Amino acid sequence: MKISVVIPAYNEEENLPEVAARIKEHLSGRYERELIFVDDGSRDGTQQVLRELRAQDPDIHYVLLARNFGHQSALRAGIDYATGDCVISLDADLQHPPRLIPVLLGHWLEGYDIVYTQRRDDEKLPWFKRRTSSAFYGLMNKLSSVNFEPGTADYRLIDRRVAEVVRASPDVELFLRGFIHWVGFRQKRVEYTPEPRFRGTTKYTVRKMVQLALSGITSFSVRPLHFATLAGAVVSGLAFLYALYALYITFFTSRAVAGWSSVLVSVLFIGGIQLLVLGIIGEYLGRLFVQSKQRPPYLVRESDDGLSRPATPVQR
Repeated sequence: MKISVVIPAYNEEENLPEVAARIKEHLSGRYERELIFVDDGSRDGTQQVLRELRAQDPDIHYVLLARNFGHQSALRAGIDYATGDCVISLDADLQHPPRLIPVLLGHWLEGYDIVYTQRRDDEKLPWFKRRTSSAFYGLMNKLSSVNFEPGTADYRLIDRRVAEVVRASPDVELFLRGFIHWVGFRQKRVEYTPEPRFRGTTKYTVRKMVQLALSGITSFSVRPLHFATLAGAVVSGLAFLYALYALYITFFTSRAVAGWSSVLVSVLFIGGIQLLVLGIIGEYLGRLFVQSKQRPPYLVRESDDGLSRPATPVQR
């Protein structure tokens, strides 16, 4: 059997030799193996380190993307190039412990098509990281039709059949965390405690986390559009009731409706709701616009000579 390990990397030159060594340490020699590092447009020495690792070890391969396309696109590129009977993906910062690889493989050999990991948070994780992660999964579960278990990320094993489904997906901006849950198949969860980052600092900024959340919500749910409809109905109903109240005061009493402050508050409230609804609709229209162009999710600038073309070429 052949095992493919996909490691997306962005400005991780200090971690690459260590992560390669640890993966090979925990990936038994009885398997044929390939380690595919996908450089997502790094601006440090990541590309040169990958070339040196390739020269030293024939099991190591690299794919250099033309620019920074994002973590999900880099993962997808690695899956496209993988030729193994299963594909394991993990990050290059070593917070996803390679020691779990034999556990993932064990469940795969039992017959599971997808073996995903779930992080057990502890006090060592920064408070901000824990709170934003909890808020992300809580929001996703409320707004999406797919159930997201808190703490699940992109450290997982997928069978070749699942990898082929990923390759065949026509989505330009594929949200893999949701897509993997959506496809079904036999799935198994493995819990783990994340290890400290080996070297360097996190490259996942708040902006990228917000973009990932928006991508996940708009990819797997139309509930925000339902919210927009409900908000419009509620505001319209309140405005109609207030109009009836104003007409009653005008024609059946000697009093006058309260002055400019109530009008100003009403205008600002309705204007805010309108902008919110337009923003929600705009997010969905933006995704349709990007999808309609059918541009490739990534572009490859260079790959090593031992890596063949993507295993299952698809029309996108």
